Amino acid sequence: MLFVSFLHLLLILSSWAWATQASQEDDVRNFFGTSSEHTNNWAVLVCASRYWFNYRHMSNALGMYRTVKRLGIPDSNIILMLADDASCNSRNKFPGSVYADRGRHIDLYGENIEVDYRGYEVTVENFIRVLTGRMDPSVPRSKRLLTDDRSNIFVYMTGHGGNEFLKFQDNEEISAFDIADAFEQMYQKKRYNEIFFMIDTCQANSMYSKFYSPNILATGSSRVGENSYSYENDNDIGVAVIDAYTHYVLEYMEGINKTSHQTMADLFGSYDVTKINSHPGVRSDLFNRPLEKTLITDFFGGVSQVEVSPPPSEQPAQPPSQPPSVQIKEEQGRTHLRAETNRVTLENVKEKLGQNVRSWGALAIVGLLIGWVSTR
Repeated sequence: MLFVSFLHLLLILSSWAWATQASQEDDVRNFFGTSSEHTNNWAVLVCASRYWFNYRHMSNALGMYRTVKRLGIPDSNIILMLADDASCNSRNKFPGSVYADRGRHIDLYGENIEVDYRGYEVTVENFIRVLTGRMDPSVPRSKRLLTDDRSNIFVYMTGHGGNEFLKFQDNEEISAFDIADAFEQMYQKKRYNEIFFMIDTCQANSMYSKFYSPNILATGSSRVGENSYSYENDNDIGVAVIDAYTHYVLEYMEGINKTSHQTMADLFGSYDVTKINSHPGVRSDLFNRPLEKTLITDFFGGVSQVEVSPPPSEQPAQPPSQPPSVQIKEEQGRTHLRAETNRVTLENVKEKLGQNVRSWGALAIVGLLIGWVSTR
């Protein structure tokens, strides 16, 4: 009887310890506001159209480019594919610039832009190679999607399309099957943690209908049989400057910052059919997280990692050639680093001490209970 009581007490204490640890992990996740386990974010942005009258498609892609950069994804993690360069077109009244509104408030091209694939480099083959990583050894790192199984990838495509196809430069087409198979190759090769696929084209929702790989969330601008319309024209430029669906997505994204807790459910809930003039769609059956708990910044934002190392046992000697002011600044920096490290170390010691106190307290309770049971 005494042995059974002892086992019962151990079971209760083990359950309490497990529940405490799980609660602490939940508190940490709630503090950071996300349940995703990814460690890096990437973006693949594709404008598949060329020619001046498709100016708006270039604006679509550049608008997304500006947004992901503003939210923290660096150029090293962005693959930008532009099939044409409207900024240098002879018909452009504002050379070197691309605008997405008739007021021309923001130059989307500007001076801080890195185009990885331009002109005739934007092909179906190159797009598939970027996704799957099947590149020639001569291709530089800047043109590669260097992802792994902890990478979240945002894939955005815009251009002219139809039922289950998207045209590339009016010369070739990529089908919904091609993209689905490319994503499956990525999954088999552990090239992603989660993918968010967005496409703005006519009958866009048909382009994600063939997906079958896990952890993919997809959205499109229009149903099968529907067109995707432009938002507004600029009389000075002479053509439509952006599509309606992308315009309203970007307008919503302007209210998002790097620490925002807005979710994908909030983004999809902002779709207004009367404004967009088509029926955007969402496919989440392959996605393993609730949309209400999936942050927008899980795909659009950057991921920062901080590693604190213990201070070195010996500080290297200062070169004698350095001026005294430089030596003083470096010594101040090292002192600040030591203070920060000591603070983190002290917090770790306190945490360990608290855990030891709880453990010894639990053992003391067990001992008291056993002694009480044995005396009866």
